[in-house]
Amino acid sequence: MRLFLFLWVGALAWAQPPDPAYEPLARAYAALKAKDYDAAIAGFQAAGALAPDRASIHKDLAYTYLKIGENGLALREFGAAMRLNTSDEQVAMEFAFLSYENKDEAMARRIFDRIRKTGNATAEQAFQNIDRPLAAGIARWQEAIHRGADNFGSHYELAKLAEQRDELALAAEHYASAWRLEPERRMVLLDLARVWTGIGRTDDAMAAVLAASRAPEPRCSELARESLPERYPYVGEFQRAVELDSRNVALRRELAYLLLKLGRQPEAESAFGKLVEQDGDLLAATQLGFLLRARGEQAAAQLLFDRVLAGGDEELANRVRAVLRVQQEAEPPSDSRTQALKAKEMADRSYKAGYLKDALKYLQEANEADPTDYAVVLRLGWTYNMLHQDVEAYRYFGMARQSSDPKIAAEARKAWLNLRSVGARVRVTGWMYPIFSTRWHDLFGYGQVRLELRTGLPLVLYSGVRLVGDTRLTIGAVSPVALSESSVILAGGVRSLPWHGVTGWFEAGSAVGYMSGHALPDYRGGVSMARGWGHSIAAETGGWFTDTTLDGVFVSRFGDDLLAYSHTRVGYTLAPGGVRAQVVWTGNLTVDNQRQYWANFVETGPGIRIRAGWMPPPMYIGVDAMRGAFLIHDGNPERPNFNDVRMGIWYAFVH
Repeated sequence: MRLFLFLWVGALAWAQPPDPAYEPLARAYAALKAKDYDAAIAGFQAAGALAPDRASIHKDLAYTYLKIGENGLALREFGAAMRLNTSDEQVAMEFAFLSYENKDEAMARRIFDRIRKTGNATAEQAFQNIDRPLAAGIARWQEAIHRGADNFGSHYELAKLAEQRDELALAAEHYASAWRLEPERRMVLLDLARVWTGIGRTDDAMAAVLAASRAPEPRCSELARESLPERYPYVGEFQRAVELDSRNVALRRELAYLLLKLGRQPEAESAFGKLVEQDGDLLAATQLGFLLRARGEQAAAQLLFDRVLAGGDEELANRVRAVLRVQQEAEPPSDSRTQALKAKEMADRSYKAGYLKDALKYLQEANEADPTDYAVVLRLGWTYNMLHQDVEAYRYFGMARQSSDPKIAAEARKAWLNLRSVGARVRVTGWMYPIFSTRWHDLFGYGQVRLELRTGLPLVLYSGVRLVGDTRLTIGAVSPVALSESSVILAGGVRSLPWHGVTGWFEAGSAVGYMSGHALPDYRGGVSMARGWGHSIAAETGGWFTDTTLDGVFVSRFGDDLLAYSHTRVGYTLAPGGVRAQVVWTGNLTVDNQRQYWANFVETGPGIRIRAGWMPPPMYIGVDAMRGAFLIHDGNPERPNFNDVRMGIWYAFVH
């Protein structure tokens, strides 16, 4: 009997499948014991990939991240462990504390509230520390509204606090009040949809999302469409959305077309008629005119067609003319004198109008016609330079040095010397940008030095060091909104030569935290585009200018995030004297694919750029006063809007 039992137990043990995560876990725990945290993290990640449903792996990985100061990554892993094992109070507490540090007070409060009901004194105290200020803030805003502060900001702030405290009915009431006061701010519809969903008002939530999805604001409509079901909305859903947002022309027009498609022509005609009378919508007038004409009501249809023909929309007007069999207006005759102008004269006109690409085309034609005209060659160099195609600019400046005109030759030689590093096989580039922000009351430091090697192909190899830090020693891994990674980044990479202002790049390296001394792998890459028109701060004459940059950047350290930046400036360059200056208006947009609040915002405001005579050409001092707004409010600890005054010094060099 004993032998039988022994063989039976042994057979069961032999039949158990081996643990697929055993080997990477063994390596991870051994590395953790030796304080080799990078190896431990790699082991836990490998084990997690083999056993994704095991909460203990996520838990141990989270604690390892905490040891190296990567609190943001620890938060993610504690969250995964908590979802897999809801009974582990220790993990839930860790997640709640990190959520609170990461400004997600609503999530932290919810978890502390659940745990405190089990008698946990720490959770009770933490809950009260969050709940009391929220309750006090709600009472304060309610009193302010009662005393007469019946405006959008008061209702919106009260609604946000109420939502964080899970008082969803109160939040819905005041989101709705804010929406009624400023119905053009359709992002509030998404807030309404969120809290209405929470209290079970699913039909109202659907109406709010549908109305927001047809909003004229691209960001609002994009976010709303992500929340719509895959099917097309029903007529009843459109009607509820119109009741909620009766000023939304696109929404009402789409409902009218849907009614028409379903054969409900009287209702469709009524909807089109309201669009014409209340909003002067020419598209609705065109469609209604077609319907009336098909029914034989020629006089009524003609009144609508006359309105469209006089409305200034040529595309719609031509559609009407085609139906009425009226010859469409011919294109205006081209100006034969303009066609007869020489290429140089056309280039001059393009310059004055700020069309650098057109000017470049005409200058190339002039150069082909007379290669010995060194004035044209010099202007080609400057044009390529303004279009950020410095390799071509360097070549044309080199040719213009051969001019017999001393003035042209001297100017070309000076420009050629300034760009000589562009044609060099090896060069050193660098830039620095210290900036003080009143919003953060902090001085940030950004800088980079790179050694570049031209390969003879359209690619440049480089190695370098970059600094991203601040004086308050903020660790950016938890909240990159602090604008500082507190790291020195050592990397090697490759970039393409600019092509029509577009450059691609990729680099791999290590980010060394100068607070923790710990190094983490850092992989980045992206595409950037730069365009500029008009009079730069280095121009010899004053005048209008505009420049814009677009960047798409992948950053591995922030959860493999993909960010996009757009920076546009429009302004006037004052006539140069002892001090050069520009008055500018700046507009910035930042978004990312993970919808993190800190990476989705828009800001705009006035500023000034100053460069004294003693400063080298690439240096200037800038001051900007910005007004910004976050585009995502979920998990956002900040107010929807912010103000910031930034003062910085830009300097770059090439050797």
